[in-house]
Amino acid sequence: MILPCEVAVKSVIPAVKALIARELIEEHGFKQDHVAELLGVSQSAVSKYTRKVRGYAVKIDKIEEIQPQIDKMIMMLMKRPTERKEFLKLFCQTCLTVRKKGLMCQFCQKSEPTIKIENCAFCLSLNQI
Repeated sequence: MILPCEVAVKSVIPAVKALIARELIEEHGFKQDHVAELLGVSQSAVSKYTRKVRGYAVKIDKIEEIQPQIDKMIMMLMKRPTERKEFLKLFCQTCLTVRKKGLMCQFCQKSEPTIKIENCAFCLSLNQI
């Protein structure tokens, strides 16, 4: 059994990190090595994020509800030291927003072909947990 969080690790989390990395570099002038340090990834991962080689399986940059969350995480990272608990909470909320939009369903089905998306709706009903 593949858990939705396992799928999120491979699709949603890299997408969120890629969006944060790209904005820190393009809009705030950060260097890749500094962004890597802030996100806890390698400089090569940040390079792949900015070249759209990694972190673009799920398209989240056009989701209206996510941008304020991304902006807040960026501000937290720029402020340093970041309140880890608050940052993690916001990151998890962002992941839940993506999941509730149904953007991860196709990846769940690829990971576990027995899943019938139309019968699952687990992520779509996360606010009931």
